[in-house]
Amino acid sequence: MTRGAVATVGMGREARGRRAATTAALLAATVTAALAAGCTSGGGPPDDGRGSASASERGASPTATDGSVLAVKIDNAGTARPPTGVDAADVVYVEQVEGGLSRLMAVYATKLPKAVGPVRSARESDLELLRQFDQPTLAFSGAQSKLLPLIDKAPLRTATPGSASDAFFRDPDRSAPHNLYVRPERIVPEPPGRAALTTGFRYGSAPADGTTTTSQTVRYPAARFTFTWSDSRDRWLVGMDGTPATTADGKRMAPATVVVQYVKVRESAFRDFLGNNTPYTETVGSGKAKVLRDGRAYDVNWERENATDGTAFTTRGGAPVNFAKGQVWVVYSEAP
Repeated sequence: MTRGAVATVGMGREARGRRAATTAALLAATVTAALAAGCTSGGGPPDDGRGSASASERGASPTATDGSVLAVKIDNAGTARPPTGVDAADVVYVEQVEGGLSRLMAVYATKLPKAVGPVRSARESDLELLRQFDQPTLAFSGAQSKLLPLIDKAPLRTATPGSASDAFFRDPDRSAPHNLYVRPERIVPEPPGRAALTTGFRYGSAPADGTTTTSQTVRYPAARFTFTWSDSRDRWLVGMDGTPATTADGKRMAPATVVVQYVKVRESAFRDFLGNNTPYTETVGSGKAKVLRDGRAYDVNWERENATDGTAFTTRGGAPVNFAKGQVWVVYSEAP
């Protein structure tokens, strides 16, 4: 990252710190008040089982302001693959959802693909994760009816089929609910630039130590991710559930850096229509992580003191950890 970008990120953190006091109490109170409601299953029922179509129409104007990243919730059930537009994201977050399955959240700042999807529903954890960005726009389809008030009050903009109908479309060659896509340029007219990525990530030379690693696997109860180093690509090739992961145009998903971040995954106040609890991934706090870059693995520490902060990754000796230039995947996994 250049000195100018670092300075811009620093100013962004100061701005987020000023608004932290006004938003932290509000979100904490509304989260505590949330009750159980419907969610999704592995088969993917229509509308996620997460409320009526009219519920998706709620939300503020989806037009983003300058400097705002676009985050898109992406379906990752087997029947939803391959996705579209994931390879253009600057950061891809992987979280555990109901039934031990996974879902992706792709964050765009430096470039916008023509389409992204399949788009699916939001989760409670997303609100905490996205507070590190300055007024981000979250594109999603549907949410539990009792989660919608939390989304409405969160410091973000929303784009849904109801609030931005011209930005969403259905692919007739796919079956619902795995056929909804969004056109990012109709929500974010142009990419805000790298300075909008107030994630705390640093880019540069690799740490001095590390262990040569050719493959790393992360397991959820009903999902599996494998990252295999490719010398020829200088990237980590993504595998999902034992199958090479590609985008809709046939490109292999291949981030430059993979972060396996060990976090607490607890029960939330929400359940799906089958009674499965919606996991809540805690991204504020501290813990251990494994950073994969350049064919090596580094055991590091992570810390995110406040929700408005990015996440700092440091060596066991306290030195900042640099990532390789390019796309970053952050895979949240329960602490071992």
